[in-house]
Amino acid sequence: MTEFVIKVLLSYLLGSVIGSLLVGRLRGGVDIRRLGSGNAGGTNALRTQGKSFAFWVMLIDIGKGWVATRVIAPLALPGLSSQLGAGAQQTHEWLPVACGIAVILGHIYPLWYGFRGGKGVATLVGVVLGLEPSLLLPMLVTWLLAVVLFGFVGLASILAATALAVAAAVGTWEPRAPLLTFGVLTAMLIAFTHRFNIARMRAGTEPRARRLWMLGLRRGSA
Repeated sequence: MTEFVIKVLLSYLLGSVIGSLLVGRLRGGVDIRRLGSGNAGGTNALRTQGKSFAFWVMLIDIGKGWVATRVIAPLALPGLSSQLGAGAQQTHEWLPVACGIAVILGHIYPLWYGFRGGKGVATLVGVVLGLEPSLLLPMLVTWLLAVVLFGFVGLASILAATALAVAAAVGTWEPRAPLLTFGVLTAMLIAFTHRFNIARMRAGTEPRARRLWMLGLRRGSA
């Protein structure tokens, strides 16, 4: 149990390293939380700082999700027993999922930045890449279709997280229970972090990803 807690805590602290704020500091102290939508995620980084800035932000935020599940979770900690009885084995099956959720929560509520972070989507992608890469396919397909059809990145992110939960429910991945729990919890979490996007969509003030959306419109009118 001590090992479990330490690794979850390490994952949360890693999640608290926000890509946009780290890159912004290296770029002369830019804080994108003062710009655009006020969010510290990749979408606002792209809209306010451009492609190069957003690339490094996404690389960091995706990468820390992968590190939490593929490096921290299986890491052998000195002085802690790694003998796996029945109960310990079950705990270790849940450990990558717990580390994944912790790193996402760290991104959303970062300790180092006053608990004001991003919305967790890029870090979720990195976590899924570390847990079960094949689950990325339904997420990415759903996200792309939603953006092309509706033009809203926030809505696409919510639907992509929902697609992850559905895929985890109907798939045959093992261990099943941890992945299913992860899918359901993260779908709810991503919907929660996009609650203001939902409000703006209802009010008609949410900006669209116009290039992808117009692509869908042109295809529909062809």
